[in-house]
Formats: sequence, C-alpha cells, structure tokens
Amino acid sequence: MKTKKIINDGANAVDEMLDGILLAHGNILRRADGSGRAIIAKDGPRDGKVGLMIGGGSGHEPTFVGFVGRGLADAAAIGNVFASPPPDPALESVNEINGGAGVLFMYGNYAGDVMNFDMAAEMAAMDDIEVRTVLTTDDIASAPLDEIEKRRGVAGNFFIFKAAGAAADEMMSLDEVERVARHANARTYTMGVALSPCSLPQTRTFNFELGPDEMEIGMGIHGEPGIERGPLKTADEITDEIMDRILSEMGAQVGDRVAVLVNSLGSTPLMELYIMNRRVQARLAEAGLETHATWVGNYCTSLEMAGASITVMHLDDELTRLIDRPCECAMFRVV
Repeated sequence: MKTKKIINDGANAVDEMLDGILLAHGNILRRADGSGRAIIAKDGPRDGKVGLMIGGGSGHEPTFVGFVGRGLADAAAIGNVFASPPPDPALESVNEINGGAGVLFMYGNYAGDVMNFDMAAEMAAMDDIEVRTVLTTDDIASAPLDEIEKRRGVAGNFFIFKAAGAAADEMMSLDEVERVARHANARTYTMGVALSPCSLPQTRTFNFELGPDEMEIGMGIHGEPGIERGPLKTADEITDEIMDRILSEMGAQVGDRVAVLVNSLGSTPLMELYIMNRRVQARLAEAGLETHATWVGNYCTSLEMAGASITVMHLDDELTRLIDRPCECAMFRVV
C-alpha cells in the first residue's frame, strides 16, 4: 500500500522544497550561483572569517538547511532524500563562503557523505582553499564506546553545529574552530526511539517494518537497526532507558551544567515530547545536574517517522558561551 504525501512528483520533491524554503526565508538564504543544491547564508560569510559548511541528505529538516544563517552555518550542501549530496554543491559552497581563513566541513558520519565531501575538499585544495572536516558521532546507540569513530551523527548535530558556528562567528582561527567542533562533538550524547517507519517520496513505501505494538530503541534516522526491539513502553520507561545510557556514558559530576534537546523524528507531537522532557528534567535533577537550556520540537527529523530522540550536551564555560551566542537562521534563532 502506498503512503499518502502532499507532493507533486517524488523525483522533484527536494528541489520544490528548496524553492519553497527560499521563498519563505529569502531574507536569510540564497542559492549559490553555480548549484541549486548549495544554499548560502546571505549575511554569514565575510572576509577573514572561517567558513562553516554543513550538509547531507534531505528528509531531516530543519537539519541541514534550517541551520544556515549568520552565527551558525554559512552554507549547506543538500542531497536527495537520505542520500549524500554529490561533490559539486559542496565545492560551490566552498567557493561562496571562503573568506580567506579556511573552511570547515561538518556532517554526520555516513560513508557516502565522507566520500563525496572528501572529494569536494580535495578539489578545493587544488584552488588553494584549506578545508578541514569534523564528523559528528553523537549517536551512542550506533557503536560501543571503544569504537566511537564508527558512531553516526544524528540530532546532536544541532548543538555541535551551533558551537562551531558561534566559534567561527567570533572570528576564531581555523585551528580553534576545528578544536571547538571536536570538543562539542565529544561532549554530546544522543539516543532515539522509533515507533513507526517513514516512506521516501520516490517510493511512498515504508523503509522498514515495526509491529503496531512495538518500538525500537536506538534506531537511526534512516531506519538503521537499533539495539533493542520490544513492546511499547510508557513515556517514563522509554525516557529512563535512554537517560540511563546517556548519563552512564557522560560521567558528569554533581553541579555540572547541561543543555537538552528533545527532538521529534517527524510525526511525534509536542505533547509527547514535553511528557518526555518532564522525565528528562527529573532524571537530570536527580543526578545533581543543572539544565542550562532546553529545546523541544522538530530539529532533526526522519520524514514522517514516529519517535523521538534525546540529546544531552555536557557543558563547560566555553560551550555555554557558544550555544548562547546569537544566531539568525531560517528555522532556528538565538537572541
């Protein structure tokens, strides 16, 4: 059975989406001259500033294009749904945002993204533009701690991109922006739960199967297998299972500060997210941790997948300053 979507032709869905985004947020975003899939911050790039480029497949909105703007990312290279962008839009983005201080690539740790963004970086180097890369690996369910380099980047991108974008906006050097990005990534922890699958616009068929009374802890944002499938539990039970794993790995001390993101995977409503946040905050308080800031809503989705993820960033003074720094993006702002 085909799923229902408000689209025209599935093959054109990404480009028509980008058309609509640019019409809604033309005061913040523009297309690069040479590529329809390279989206540039109108008021971001400037001389002497490290350029920050993010990117990846579509279907996760507002990740990635929604985080392009002054104070966060200078550009995003956009791929097809759940597919890496080819090298061309990444290279066009580099050319548009290079202010002479180098460019940092940031994206999730997925093989296709690594291959194509690395090709773009090599082509940029031929034009004497220095490009460095930081992969996000916040999904603690995707690999054990001793194989952290294999972990995926998921909703924690929100915090990691924010810290790096603020560092670049402070006119830090490329060395320092890269250091901040790696530091933010190392202190960001995410785990999710899926309740039902999603379907791609091209196929309109579900990308995995999950029974009507089942859930899967740790499932990835493209439907990658999680770590535990079983009967649906209550909100508090789900949240406790996720928070047990995050708190155990984070190893924070009493009095430490954190930032929290409770994120919908697409179709989970705010009511359910706030019920989860209620329990997240109780667990953090029980652990003696101070919540500095909380975001609840759609920040890294998976089309219409039902489910949610919880991200906790273990703050220090530098990361606190950077996530508090103002930014103005198409779908996110800090004032």
